[in-house]
Amino acid sequence: MRVEAARPGPHASARTEPISAYRRPVIPSLQTGAAPETHLFTAIEPSILYFGTPVVLITTTNPDGAPNLAPISSAWALGHTLVLGLGSDGQTVANLRERPELVVNVPSPGMWEQVERLAPLTGRSPVPASKPHGMRFEADKFAAAGVTSMPSATVAPPRVAECPLQLEGSAISITPGQAGGFVIVEVAVSMVHAATDIVVPGTNHIDPATWSPLIYNFRHYFGLSDQLGHSYRSDTPTTTRK
Repeated sequence: MRVEAARPGPHASARTEPISAYRRPVIPSLQTGAAPETHLFTAIEPSILYFGTPVVLITTTNPDGAPNLAPISSAWALGHTLVLGLGSDGQTVANLRERPELVVNVPSPGMWEQVERLAPLTGRSPVPASKPHGMRFEADKFAAAGVTSMPSATVAPPRVAECPLQLEGSAISITPGQAGGFVIVEVAVSMVHAATDIVVPGTNHIDPATWSPLIYNFRHYFGLSDQLGHSYRSDTPTTTRK
């Protein structure tokens, strides 16, 4: 992935904390009714902090009008605004500074191989020195990944036809990250496309029982497990498995 969290500050050594310092409150489990277990903890210095975040594919428009396609694993939503973390030296950010329209394509778990084909590729030529070792320039990332472009409705960049969820929008702000090397992009969503089979019939709701995003978990790809429960605000409540 392009954007990775900075290392925490140096520690003298890894250390085990007393369990009493981190004992969780006793809250009944949604499935078993038992109290959740407590744990022993160790202070560590991981090279990344992707503890389980969705993967998305960003499409933007290059200066020559061709599309650029880039995978990222730093994306979240607040209402109808998306917040993205992007490497500051990538082609995606260069495109958004000049042409702010984009599509956030959300792949399903079965697309992890297509996503991984994009991981070592960049749309920048020559490849910036700050890019990870082994990255190479690729002009046609759709072909390289083995995915198909399809026209968007409200923006110029195309959508990824294989992604069941596609969000068209425009970058409304690009803010440098305090740690350097990345930017934070706010996106105003203008239209959402969802595959018919993941929509609750007759509604505007995604069916969480049929839809699962691709999750990037410490550089490994996962889908979601079975449902545990639902928020009290859910418009599509379902019975949890016992």
